[in-house]
Amino acid sequence: MTTRLQILWGAFTGALLTASLLAVSYAASMEKAFGFPFIAYDVFDWLARNLPGKILTFGIDTMVDLIIALNVGETDDTAKLAERWLAVLTVFGGGVVFGTLFFVILQRFSRLKNEFPVYGLGLGLVVGFGLAVLSNSVNVSSTADSTVSFIWIVGLFALWGTTLNWVYTRLLHVSAENADGPSRRQFLIQVGGATATITLLGAGLAELLKEEIQIEGGDIDISQARDTTALAFDPAPGTRPEYTPLEDHYRIDINSGRPPVIEAADWRLKIGGLVNNTMELSLDDLRNNYEPVYQFVTLSCISNRIGGDLISTTRWTGVPLHMILDEVELKDNASHLLVKSADNFFEYVDIELVKSDPRVMLTYEWDGVPLPEQHGFPLRIYIPDRYGMKQPKWITEIEVVEKWEAGYWVRRGWSRDAIVRATSVVDTVATDSVYERSGTMVVPVGGIAYAGARSVSKVEVRVDGGEWSEAQLREPLSNTTWVLWRYDWPFHAGEHTFEVRCVDGENAPQIEEKEGVRPDGATGIHARKAEL
Repeated sequence: MTTRLQILWGAFTGALLTASLLAVSYAASMEKAFGFPFIAYDVFDWLARNLPGKILTFGIDTMVDLIIALNVGETDDTAKLAERWLAVLTVFGGGVVFGTLFFVILQRFSRLKNEFPVYGLGLGLVVGFGLAVLSNSVNVSSTADSTVSFIWIVGLFALWGTTLNWVYTRLLHVSAENADGPSRRQFLIQVGGATATITLLGAGLAELLKEEIQIEGGDIDISQARDTTALAFDPAPGTRPEYTPLEDHYRIDINSGRPPVIEAADWRLKIGGLVNNTMELSLDDLRNNYEPVYQFVTLSCISNRIGGDLISTTRWTGVPLHMILDEVELKDNASHLLVKSADNFFEYVDIELVKSDPRVMLTYEWDGVPLPEQHGFPLRIYIPDRYGMKQPKWITEIEVVEKWEAGYWVRRGWSRDAIVRATSVVDTVATDSVYERSGTMVVPVGGIAYAGARSVSKVEVRVDGGEWSEAQLREPLSNTTWVLWRYDWPFHAGEHTFEVRCVDGENAPQIEEKEGVRPDGATGIHARKAEL
């Protein structure tokens, strides 16, 4: 075969075999099957943890911008799906490249021809061993024994390499017999049919075995959070729910596939470092030995664009962190807490902040039920006035240290402090709910405003660049949640642009100048057009 044909057949064979490998690996990763690691997700997670911060954040920004521009769904769900497809395509592309190089090298060095596919086996063992080591360093969701998983990955790639070599050898024999006849075509059709069957069976089996993680919230009565007589108005039709259903709460983390799988009975929170009394606390210890605190909280992602959907509100239940620090007795040189997570995420928390704000808590419940697996079970931290990037989930250890260092996202170019920036959003211009008030037809306009733990004191709306007019504010669930606002605008036919801005509880106005999300979070005025 010519070099050109070798490249084509190598790429073709690499593609077929890698597709089959991925399908089998995916099916075997299902918990109902074997719970092995899915190598594509592990490769992608390893790249995400080791690529330079600028490359990583550029990729994140580009992905989110495309999701918003194409309007293809909720940002968090769509981004997670895109990550998974990128993971699969990354390994698939690698398989194509390896297949191509393997065919070309064997042809170039004809003395390497061997009836037994020793070279392919060697390639598979080397690649498999490297990927098994990589997987072992990042995988947090496999339920299989780590040694068995290691052997599985090496064996899977050894079979891949052996088959690659076998196809090459068979093509040589077919080429020698009849280079232009039907034999080669028949052989490749047979290989393609076999690998396609394996791929489809693997993918189909994975779908049958896949167990969707169900999130069921509690039965929280938010009317008890405030005096209902103070609710002077109903939200404008189309305004988002004041309290986010648990299944709709946004999710952003560093895991491409399933989040860390942690057994409650085996889990312990280790607290050590610069303390006089080290501690290990079980989940039952946290629930039963400390008086729980309850807090309605709005949490937002620092990657959230103006008007984006990476923001949600629910009720958090947990233990004030300062109570636990009192028990471990901090040493005089203690300065920060290094909070570590099961997925290798980490962040530093200022001890003075913990001491000065009793709302800083270790949280074990959302919405009155244990934290969902996707959102940090069994434990996460809540720090008021900070974006989600500063608040680790799946916490396993707290180490008391002498000085601050850059946390996971800070090392990748994001804000050191990540203090929430005030934002406001026009959720709706209720064109279908125009009504008459005092002889004037008005259209309800509404949305949310949020300023971290600083609360919101005022929201203003303007139409078509005119004067700013103050909107009505609904009493929030707490001073750490968003506030719903409403403005009834006198109806005028035509297309109009509605803008909104807010002032926080410290009388600081929302920043109106437009800035991107990096490094400190987005700023700017949100606007919505409507045809009346």
